[in-house]
Amino acid sequence: MIQPSNVFKDNLAQLPAIDGIERIDLVDGKGAVVASIENKLGKQGSLAVYHYLQQTFGTLDVKAAEHGLAVFAEHTADARNRPGAHPNVDHLLAIVAGGEALRIDVIAAG
Repeated sequence: MIQPSNVFKDNLAQLPAIDGIERIDLVDGKGAVVASIENKLGKQGSLAVYHYLQQTFGTLDVKAAEHGLAVFAEHTADARNRPGAHPNVDHLLAIVAGGEALRIDVIAAG
């Protein structure tokens, strides 16, 4: 497990590669996909964080969400101040606030 710094870019450099991943689906207890993060520009940082959380924790529970918020670093503070601006951080904030744990499904490319 990495020791997150206060800078997202530095944390991102420590995460596993996301080559070969098409997307990540966040799945609730009923099996419904509540969010998808595609491997495309602007989403790759979030994809890398969720991939890392899946590898490290296996599921997106409170412990994983708290660690994810630390990895997102300065984006976490911005997300708290501007709800909706960072939807992939918002999922973590919701879980820490008592929301349902989610399953992280990694979908391989082609």
